[in-house]
Amino acid sequence: MNAFWPTELEKQVSSSSNHHTGMSVETLKQAFLDNLFFVQGKPVTLATKHDYYMALAYLVRDRMLDRWNGTAESYTKNRSRTVCYLSAEFLMGPHLGNNLINLGIYDQVRQAIEELGLDLEELLSQEVEPGLGNGGLGRLAACYLDSLATLEVASLGYGIRYEFGIFEQEICNGWQAERTDKWLRYGNPWELIRPEWSIEVKFGGHTQPYHDEEGQYRVSWVPNRKVLGIPYDTPILGYQVNTANTLRLWKAEAIESFDFEVFNQGNYYGAVEEKVSSENLTKVLYPNDEKLAGQQLRLEQQFFLVSCSLQDMFRILAGQDIPVKQFHEKFAIQLNDTHPALASVELMRLLVDEHHLDWSLAWEITQKTLAYTNHTLLPEALEKWTVGLFSRLLPRHLEIIYEINSRFLDLVRMRFPKDAARIERMSLIEESGERYVRMANLACVSSHRINGVAELHSELLKQTVLKDFYEMFPEKFCNVTNGVTPRRWIALSNPELTKAITKRIGSGWLKNLEEIQQLEHWARDASFQEEWREIKQSFKRELSNQIHQQYGVLIDPASLFDVQVKRIHEYKRQHLNVLHIVTLYSQLKQNPQREITPRTFIFAGKAAPGYYMAKLIIKLITAVGQMINQDPDLHHQMRVIFLPNYNVTNSQRIYPLSDLSEQISTAGKEASGTGNMKFAMNGALTIGTLDGANVELRDAVGADNFFLFGMTAEEVKKLKLQGYRPWDIYQTNPALKDAIDLIISGHFSQGDRSLFKPLLDKLLYYDPFMLLADYQSYIDCQQKVSEAYGDQRHWTEMSILNSARSGRFSSDRSIQEYCERIWQISPSPVKLGDYIQMERPLGVNEKRCGQGKS
Repeated sequence: MNAFWPTELEKQVSSSSNHHTGMSVETLKQAFLDNLFFVQGKPVTLATKHDYYMALAYLVRDRMLDRWNGTAESYTKNRSRTVCYLSAEFLMGPHLGNNLINLGIYDQVRQAIEELGLDLEELLSQEVEPGLGNGGLGRLAACYLDSLATLEVASLGYGIRYEFGIFEQEICNGWQAERTDKWLRYGNPWELIRPEWSIEVKFGGHTQPYHDEEGQYRVSWVPNRKVLGIPYDTPILGYQVNTANTLRLWKAEAIESFDFEVFNQGNYYGAVEEKVSSENLTKVLYPNDEKLAGQQLRLEQQFFLVSCSLQDMFRILAGQDIPVKQFHEKFAIQLNDTHPALASVELMRLLVDEHHLDWSLAWEITQKTLAYTNHTLLPEALEKWTVGLFSRLLPRHLEIIYEINSRFLDLVRMRFPKDAARIERMSLIEESGERYVRMANLACVSSHRINGVAELHSELLKQTVLKDFYEMFPEKFCNVTNGVTPRRWIALSNPELTKAITKRIGSGWLKNLEEIQQLEHWARDASFQEEWREIKQSFKRELSNQIHQQYGVLIDPASLFDVQVKRIHEYKRQHLNVLHIVTLYSQLKQNPQREITPRTFIFAGKAAPGYYMAKLIIKLITAVGQMINQDPDLHHQMRVIFLPNYNVTNSQRIYPLSDLSEQISTAGKEASGTGNMKFAMNGALTIGTLDGANVELRDAVGADNFFLFGMTAEEVKKLKLQGYRPWDIYQTNPALKDAIDLIISGHFSQGDRSLFKPLLDKLLYYDPFMLLADYQSYIDCQQKVSEAYGDQRHWTEMSILNSARSGRFSSDRSIQEYCERIWQISPSPVKLGDYIQMERPLGVNEKRCGQGKS
């Protein structure tokens, strides 16, 4: 038999039995064993659990590749309009379990693995999570990629392949300690490197004007440094569809990684200096930018991302024979916050300097291509970079920014004559003191759409940080409330709950979460309530056992699990939660006979390494927890736990067990929040302010099923204007004064009265996030929570209704709204045939255009 060409009999073999695509249990078992032997190079006698995980990962990836290749071919053939989602973060979470669900082979794989004598859960636990994000921003991007594929929308996610991601958090003596996140230590089975699509990125140098052959004025950028951007592609599979889109992450490498001549001169470090310098660019997620070197590296990262991504789009454009003037018809670029805002300037440079379009046409294309999502209401969080840094690092881009700004301010003057203050505020350049480039202003000017991420957030943007731009361009502004994917946050995280829901209403809800509303009919059903409670109790028992084993703390699984898990920040007000805990503690110590609803308070989250106040909040939580957990009088009433290293993996275990979700940020400070949605989907009740998406969540689940407290955003604004005096509240509220005085006294810090002084002084004399103003309302609301939890039938009914009414918070709905309101794009379904690769004549793609792995 010819070794290269299949016989007719072989051609007739169906894809279901193919080693790489077959889905039968026997085929899966054989493929697993073959991968262990031929890919991992391990006999069973030497294989580790990680080897088994890798063999299974390659098995699953093989079954994604026909969809991935088919998607690439379809997009290329049809020249499909494509969404390019640019984000500095993609917090994807573990891939294996999610891919098993989206492929629809979770049960078959479990059976195959069990028949081989292994445990699927153990293999799933071997996956090292890619820590390529800091929190909500990166996790939102990951949910959106899942939904884009599920809705069959042609898309590319563009980001950076950080060698070391967000740090691993340890708690040492109550303090956060950061450890290097070596997520690539054992390799990544989900990615494929594409060196043939490498991109050259320039930095520094100077510009040089000249006239081209037609006498047109042009500018050439003469850099003094270049690096290569190497693309690493990961397939992103949709749920129960053939579409597999691509996440393309860029790694920086040197143009010449080794200087042989310098090495031979004995300068061994100098021989690899360029390699080290270039690769530092993508070493770490969010380098500390308190010093100039960190600021430069962060700006370099942002430009590297947009330059690689845009040049890649031009490669695709050329490969599909699409004229440059139709760039905006082929691509819709979404800027996920201001980190990729330089895309507008780089796109203008490529269009004007490289492709020689006139300025007006290039600007029209740029504006029609770009859209900007704002994620913050905090003015200090809007990025800006010094003009000096820009001029050294990106001299041509600074010239382009000046030109954009000049033309834009002329428009402002025409629209608002004699309004110098407005011109100063809207300028792309901040002129007061040291001069800065304002990235949010740049994003607003160069985008055709600007969206907030919750109804309240979008309205506050128009009234506060982007007010001038709304008055100038009201037609640009719209809202798209964030969402999360139910595939990961219910189906994967909570499989027993998924089965219980599917048993009652069918399986369609996982693709159309609005269907989960049918669950309302079961909210008062006694047997369903019992099953619902038992599912949550099983998660609570599991965590209780784990905490006892690891920390020696006994927890009552029947207690109310009161959970606040999110990035540690003053505006998220974890210390308000602590004040409630200390208030309860103080009351119980003063009156040991007092009965309260037993509670287990659970915290998790990371503080930015340079954010001392956030780290001090962690120390306060752990110090209070240590005192309470060691007090025998409180054994059956209170426990306080801080779970370290909060990430996607750990969050999947936390949401299903939570009874109460703490969403207690100051009204008007949180853009949206997505943890609130994940909690609600899993049946947790929310205690929260009217902030971010809490407003819409309360509207969806019903006011009776949401514990509301605190001031509104308007009341916060009014109180600040009146002159907020937190010291007066401290002096006139005995319970609050007692709690704060107990902390001041050193009771939780081994007598050290100075430890928490910076945190408490800020509360007493400044309190920018108004904890003390909301304290009594919060305490009163927590009492209502305790009373409600005492009626388990009613509590369970509210829990079921929270889940049943969470349908609008699917990221599928969010993506549909982006498609309609911003991108103007329709689905591009992918059809697949049987996989018989060798039936096709072989050829060479000289254009190097492949979109899909565009």
